[in-house]
Amino acid sequence: MNAYLKPVPTPSKISAPFWAAARRHKLVLQRCERCRAFIYYPRPRCPECLDDRLTWEEATGRGTVYSFTVVRRAASRAFSDAPYILAIVELEEGPHITTNILAAPEAVRIGMKVTAYFDDVTPECTLVKFKPADA
Repeated sequence: MNAYLKPVPTPSKISAPFWAAARRHKLVLQRCERCRAFIYYPRPRCPECLDDRLTWEEATGRGTVYSFTVVRRAASRAFSDAPYILAIVELEEGPHITTNILAAPEAVRIGMKVTAYFDDVTPECTLVKFKPADA
């Protein structure tokens, strides 16, 4: 296995449950106990009603490509694997997540159905990416 050279997330007290679930190949989202909104990115309060009673619930892992771009020129040596797809996926539960789509650039379309893929980039870190649902 080659060394992973890209930056990896540093879990905070608030985001740690998200990253721990990803290591188990599960996608979890915060959910507000008051208004029932699903929340992503992890935060201390609900952005809809400002309540701080948030729980973690497993998500379906299904979504739709909301927007994307093909990165063809690396921003740094760590990202020298260009081209790659940087996308915003609208999850079935409602929130949007910034991610990568694991597909050929010419195959990706806005509105395309995708499903979560868990990329174990280091023994300590698993990234949530997406692949075409029909793959």
